[in-house]
Amino acid sequence: MDKAQTDRTLWRDNGVPVSERFDDPYYSLDNGLAETRHVFLEGNDLPARFVPGFHIAELGFGTGLNLIAARLAWREAGVTGRLRFTSFEAFPMPPEDALRALSAFPEVAELAEDTAALLADPSQPLIRDDIEMQLVVGDARQTLPLWQVKADAWFLDGFSPAKNPELWGADLMAEVARHTAPGGSFATYTAAGDVRRALVAAGFDVTRRPGYGRKRHMSTGKKT
Repeated sequence: MDKAQTDRTLWRDNGVPVSERFDDPYYSLDNGLAETRHVFLEGNDLPARFVPGFHIAELGFGTGLNLIAARLAWREAGVTGRLRFTSFEAFPMPPEDALRALSAFPEVAELAEDTAALLADPSQPLIRDDIEMQLVVGDARQTLPLWQVKADAWFLDGFSPAKNPELWGADLMAEVARHTAPGGSFATYTAAGDVRRALVAAGFDVTRRPGYGRKRHMSTGKKT
């Protein structure tokens, strides 16, 4: 992997990884796995909507915790076949840092090595009995318009809009909508007004919901 494309990871005293480039933690200071389940799974009404061939897309791969949480939910739901998962990430975390971050959640240990393998060589999709995962490296403003697939659910998980505005702009949110299947959904931890307005303009029916932990609100929506 081209090291120039990676983001250096800093570590807080409580073990939470922080992006040096964006000065923002990769997940909640309270409990990253619980946050993922609250925001991205429940926010997209998952696993209730899972069907064979269900496709999740994501802006911001980070540690891979969202992928693992979705994969665990897929297994527990007992859906046949593979969950499809595509993540767009400009600055992949070094795999050794991902393993260190994921070690904070013992229940994901079984799947952490797969996530590290994907980060070690993003050019190769990760295919297992239960998952087909593709990590698309590069600026999502350039890579998403070239994508030929529509997702059933989106995890919008870039760093804070205040610190990483490029991943929340109106043009990119329009591309998210264009790459969402009819009746598809999104969920995100942010309730920033600019982001919500961009998603409404893109064609989503947006709802503000209670957030996780220290975040009072989050946003969800369905393509109208």
